[in-house]
Amino acid sequence: MHKLISEDMDVFSGSLRAKVYSQLQNDILNGKYQPGESLIETKLSEDMGVSRTPIREALRQLELEGLVQCIPNRGAIVRGITAQDIKDIYTIRMLIEGLAARWAAEKITPEELEEMKEALELEEFYTLKNDISHLLKLDSRFHDVLFKASKSKPLMHTLSNFHLYVQRARNLSFSSPGRARKALEEHKAIFNAIAAKDPDMAEKLTTEHIKNASMNLLNQWK
Repeated sequence: MHKLISEDMDVFSGSLRAKVYSQLQNDILNGKYQPGESLIETKLSEDMGVSRTPIREALRQLELEGLVQCIPNRGAIVRGITAQDIKDIYTIRMLIEGLAARWAAEKITPEELEEMKEALELEEFYTLKNDISHLLKLDSRFHDVLFKASKSKPLMHTLSNFHLYVQRARNLSFSSPGRARKALEEHKAIFNAIAAKDPDMAEKLTTEHIKNASMNLLNQWK
């Protein structure tokens, strides 16, 4: 049961609605609620310890994102993320994350390069331990530094959203035999290209990395 901060404390800031929305979004993306499952306002209200108003508002926002479908007399039905959604997201990621790597190679600071190197060293350590939980966090950290180094706020926002939407698929992907080691080697190659200030190679290697990740996780997706 999820217990949120009291409604009285959040009513003026609107943060309660954001918390409810974020919790439901994460539960859908992580597979707690399966496609076709009904989300009942009264049940969600009871589980989360809030009134039905922020639940209703959160469901409306999730409908706009395509994660649920509100049907008269039936309530909200989970749509979730499909294999086609993942394929579309990764096709877009190949284009814009490649661009991010190109810009990072041109604009990265010594401090950001050091952050990326540190993330890689930790990724190598946890790859040897086969610690998937830490590897997922370090994968996100590596890409987050790359996004930041591009110095493009619109690009950073778009790619961060995409990473959120495929988190369950990424978990499956990293759990497949050999993928963690392959991802590490691909990250090292990208880092070397960025460190060498080679935008063409950084873009090429990043595009290939995203393509490999896409093919791997689509094979794992059910």
